[in-house]
Amino acid sequence: MRTTESSKVWRNWAGNVTARPVRSLAPSSAGEVARIVTAAAEDGLTVKPVGTGHSFTTTAATDGVLIRPERLTGIRETDRAAGTVTVAAGTPLRQLNEALAARGLSLTNMGDIMAQTVAGAISTGTHGTGRDSASIAAQITALELVTADGSVLRCSHGENPDIFAAARTGLGALGVITSVTFAVEPLFFLTAREEPMGFDRVTAEFEQHVAENEHFEFYWFPHTANCTTKRNNRSAGPATPPGRISGWIDDELLSNGVFQAACSLGRAVPATVPGIARISSRALSARTYTDLPYKVFTSPRRVRFVEMEYAVPQAAAVAALREVKAMVDRSPLRVGFPVEVRTAPADDIALSTASGRETAYIAVHLYRGTPHRAYFTAVERIMTAHDGRPHWGKLHSRDAAYLAEVYPRFREFTALRDRLDPRRVFGNTYLRRVLGE
Repeated sequence: MRTTESSKVWRNWAGNVTARPVRSLAPSSAGEVARIVTAAAEDGLTVKPVGTGHSFTTTAATDGVLIRPERLTGIRETDRAAGTVTVAAGTPLRQLNEALAARGLSLTNMGDIMAQTVAGAISTGTHGTGRDSASIAAQITALELVTADGSVLRCSHGENPDIFAAARTGLGALGVITSVTFAVEPLFFLTAREEPMGFDRVTAEFEQHVAENEHFEFYWFPHTANCTTKRNNRSAGPATPPGRISGWIDDELLSNGVFQAACSLGRAVPATVPGIARISSRALSARTYTDLPYKVFTSPRRVRFVEMEYAVPQAAAVAALREVKAMVDRSPLRVGFPVEVRTAPADDIALSTASGRETAYIAVHLYRGTPHRAYFTAVERIMTAHDGRPHWGKLHSRDAAYLAEVYPRFREFTALRDRLDPRRVFGNTYLRRVLGE
């Protein structure tokens, strides 16, 4: 078996999680993964696969065996007749999207970054925004899973459908995903329209904007009444991307370079945050451009932060956001990051944050190193009052007792876990908290 081995400390992207595994291995096939899992179980060690570390929770942390993704990469099969592509689970989303585009294909929807691996993104419920198109996991038609006894299972609506229903967003609790088959479609264009809009207007018109656009999202800048909106809709093309200079100014200089400096100043001198927010909320001008989907859905994120995101019923989104604004306005908190609002249709995945209900997402961030507990706790109280479901890969304080109440299929998932991994080979501290023993 060819694997590379290391016992170095592992850190996530934000730097708030570290792990010190006994062994760190990089297999290149499902067979190698199965042998790693079997050997670890015999040694009494836990196993956790890790992606690129873009989760803020300890969902992938282990002091046992860490499975790294760098050799489980690449497209394995393209089936144009079926409209599917099978890809190794450690493939970064950027690599997948570029390879699909080269083949004249595209995913239907994407989140807002491409740094994650395929398996990491689906396992934690990564999503974008969409009226009709759902999360990345909801675009899966099949997956390959190595379970705790070393079995390699093919899972789809036709094979092991009960496992498929859960493993698409499985938190790494059911096994190690080694490949994923996505539904894809012929490459298309999206036209993005970005423009400033007042908080009162965008919240009053929220349902209208969601209904009228294939993909709608907005950002509210705390300490202001200002928002930036983005509407993405299909276009016949041709591609008219942002100009090189104007695109660099908006996407690199303002959104990363200047924003990095503003965050650093706000962390050092919190009293400057409201003034910075007023300037930042007016810095980006309206623009319209057309490009390939992954280039429109995603943007570079070079400023490091910590994040909490809650999924609430779509009908509750405006009320919840208004409560967040009122809380920030009356508190001594100084919030230097905009609040992001997105939507998703209901899906049929057991632990998807959109499982069984039309959903809106409200995400809060703070610059890395800024004390976040007071802000996140205050927002979390508001979200849980609206039956909020926390993003599995982002900071939250919920436990299994709470989650069992907001996920109708929670016990279906945990029963499957008991069957597939009774000895908790894939367990860790995070899973004990959110799923129970």
